[in-house]
Amino acid sequence: MRVAMIGTGYVGLVSGACFSEFGVDVVCVDKDADKIAKLNAGEIPIYEPELDSLVESNARAGRLSFTTDLLAAVRGADAVFIAVGTPSRRGDGHADLTYVFDAAKEIAEAMDGYTVIVTKSTVPVGTGDEVEKIVRRVRPDAEFDVVSNPEFLREGSAITDFMRPDRVVIGSSSERACEVMRALYRPLYLIETPIIFTQRRTAELIKYAANTFLATKITFINEIADLCETLGANVQDVARGIGLDGRIGRKFLHAGPGYGGSCFPKDTLALVRTAQDAKSPMRIVETVVDVNDRRKKSMSGKISEICGGRLEGKVVAVLGLTFKPNTDDMRDSPSLEIIPSLFNRGAKVRAFDPQGMDEAKKLLEGVIWCENSYDAVTGADVVAIVTEWNEFRALDLERVKSLMAAPRMVDYRNIYDPADMEAAGFDYVSVGRPPVSREAS
Repeated sequence: MRVAMIGTGYVGLVSGACFSEFGVDVVCVDKDADKIAKLNAGEIPIYEPELDSLVESNARAGRLSFTTDLLAAVRGADAVFIAVGTPSRRGDGHADLTYVFDAAKEIAEAMDGYTVIVTKSTVPVGTGDEVEKIVRRVRPDAEFDVVSNPEFLREGSAITDFMRPDRVVIGSSSERACEVMRALYRPLYLIETPIIFTQRRTAELIKYAANTFLATKITFINEIADLCETLGANVQDVARGIGLDGRIGRKFLHAGPGYGGSCFPKDTLALVRTAQDAKSPMRIVETVVDVNDRRKKSMSGKISEICGGRLEGKVVAVLGLTFKPNTDDMRDSPSLEIIPSLFNRGAKVRAFDPQGMDEAKKLLEGVIWCENSYDAVTGADVVAIVTEWNEFRALDLERVKSLMAAPRMVDYRNIYDPADMEAAGFDYVSVGRPPVSREAS
């Protein structure tokens, strides 16, 4: 089979590489000539574990290629995937579908036979209908079907998520299109992956419903963490106590500074706007958006409190800048709220992240960029762990203490044990967990 993947961002590049690993002939298309040149030279524009080797092996085998020539890529393709960005539209929070609709028009002009046009981008309910109208208007004589096939890739584990997913969702009322999609996903069918065939609008809504539910779980446990701090309870024990209930589940019950990334912030907001337009408001999701935004803005308060309420002239070491580990993605990361707030309080910031430094430098000014964790904590009055990279989990605490001006730590990810930190001589604050003395009582 032959596939054209329009867009070489996170979703397009990962999906294209994985389909080629299935044995499909994949051509990835992007208008950014510099990006295509780098991909053809073996340079991967994003950090995702194992992606570089997957791209290299399949490009060498001739199954994966990159081009700016959409016309050549689409002609003769069995399926054309739209995997372009759908950022929040400035001003109203709706998903900006400009790139999706532009891609649909160009695909319509290029296709030369029956083609399945697959929306892989995260799009509001009804977008497939609009794509179909655009293609029909441009090519009223064309044979095609428009399918919704949402992605469920987690940054940092995207290859595994594609190769061994919890499920595949395919939205189409056309049996001919479903047969093409079955053929594409046949390797997953053989390992008994659940494949859900449903209507196109339902498939579009499944993606938003999944992400907003997970964002709600995160926000719920964060509010429980706040209550735990007031009552002297331990949020990690609460999360374990409820997570062992099969109806609730353990995942996404880790208290922290709030969710970020490329999906949850924009998808929750887009669903809120979609529901409002449909006169069926989602009050829970509206609250989730508001609570999460407020949380990220308030998190620097923990650093101020541990320093006695004053940060003027204090040096804060920030470990971790990306919204989660194993990615270089800075989109809506809590660090983008915490660091400017520290500056506003008069603090100086030294920062280190294993993969996110290049992206962070484009977004944050005034930061002292450091070579490693120990460089970052040198001379610091307090260290804040914002992202739970593995290399931060086993710091040499004696060394850290000797390098700091004062042994203070704010652990936004609860990766250290309060008793261990007390034994190491640190003034230690985490999220939703009481001090050791209160825990013991």
